[in-house]
Parts: sequence; structure tokens; C-alpha cells
Amino acid sequence: MKAGIKLILSIIFLVSLLSACAQKDELSDGSKLINKKEFVFAASGEFKPFSYVKNDMTMVGFDVEVGKAIAKELGLKPVPKRIKFKGIVEGVKTGRADAAVASHTINAMRAKQVSFSTPYYYSGPQIFTRPGSSIKTVDDLKGKEVAAAKGSTYADIAKKYTGIVKVYDSDITALQALSSGRHDAVITDFVTGRSSIQEGFKVKGQQLIERSAQAVVLPKDNPKLLKRVNEAIEKLKKDGTLAKISKKYFGEDITKDPNEKK
Repeated sequence: MKAGIKLILSIIFLVSLLSACAQKDELSDGSKLINKKEFVFAASGEFKPFSYVKNDMTMVGFDVEVGKAIAKELGLKPVPKRIKFKGIVEGVKTGRADAAVASHTINAMRAKQVSFSTPYYYSGPQIFTRPGSSIKTVDDLKGKEVAAAKGSTYADIAKKYTGIVKVYDSDITALQALSSGRHDAVITDFVTGRSSIQEGFKVKGQQLIERSAQAVVLPKDNPKLLKRVNEAIEKLKKDGTLAKISKKYFGEDITKDPNEKK
């Protein structure tokens, strides 16, 4: 009897969830939004300098400014929404946000669940250690304890090279732990690692493992909004807005494709 009640409650919850996902405003061009006048975009607030929370609890950072710039191009009010990184993709899928501007690396596994915009910046995972470490390349990670952010592609990369992977809610907390003497290494975005060094963390960059492209995440059932976001990103690239935001936070332009001919 209890099992039957649980099943009924589960069905009711699922129906409610699906109904909530479907309740979006459809615009004249066929794109769908939670509110037709707003662009609600998710970021984690855990990933300085990409997104972080100030003392007044407002969320700021590179990703947040990019999200606001996209909203402006769309003619919509920007509404940043804080969701823990590990839950952002699911949040976009289930309608908690119209999109995510949260430094998601484009990969095949995520592409099965959500759509990706054209990249708005380029980065890559890098090994970080404490100064004086003997770890220099991925070959040195075997049997070592490596930390990374939970739900990130960096945690998946770490598992390729060692069986001892520790996860944290954010890249910054993983780097803080490394700096204070825990773990042997951290794998994270090279820009984040480099920024942590500038902030006084006692860590050192080692091998840059690969290059990656980061993009806005959108639901698969909203191709018209994807088209509009792609158009907005291309305009922000051409008019120099993305480069300007990048230089503000990193002192360099990370929005240019490294494979693009000069």
C-alpha cells in the first residue's frame, strides 16, 4: 500500500514538474522565455572571477557581465540566477532558467541533454600544484590525489590520470585546499588558476592539458532562442564588447578562438 502511495506521489510530482517546465511565454519569433520581458540566466557564484557573490549578495564577474550583455542585445532585462554549478544543466533543462552563462565546456555528454551556443570564450584545463612539487605533467599524476570542482569536466579529466579524485563545490575551494597543504594537485581552468595566484594562493601552474571552448547552455526545445543568443554573441564579438569585458577581468582577451588565423 505504501509503495502504491509513493508511486502516485512520484507521478504527481513529475506531472507538476513537466507542467512547470512548459509554462513559458512564447514570443512572436517562436523563442520561449520564463518571462517574455526577461532573460533569466544561471551562474554558480562559486567561480571567481567568472561569477562570485559580493558582500551585498549581488552576483558579479565575467560570466555575469557577458549574460547581461547578451540580454541587452536581446532587448530583455537581465536576471542573473544563482544555481550551484553541479545543478545548472538540470536547472536549464527543467525551466529554472532560460539559459546558463556559467563557463560550461562544450562536450558530447552535455550536448545530449542541452544545446550549446557558439563559444563566448576559450580556455583549457591545467594542472596546478604547490611550488616545488615534482608533478609537472599528466604522467606524474598516477597515484596522486587530485582535486577538482564537482560536476565539472575537470573532475572527469582527473579521473583519466589517477584513481584518487577529491571534489569540491567550486574550483576556488579546491585551489584553497591545495594552497593550504591538502592534495597533490588541482585540475581547473587555466584562467581561474592564474587568477588565484594573483590573489596570493600558494600554487603554481604546470602542464596545460588541452584547449576547450565555453558556451551558453540552453534547453534543446528552444532553437529560436538559441539562434538569437548566437546572433547576440557574434555581434558582441564584432563590436569588441566581449574583448572589453575579458580585459576588465583577466587583462587579456580570452574570447578569441586560438585556432583562428590572425
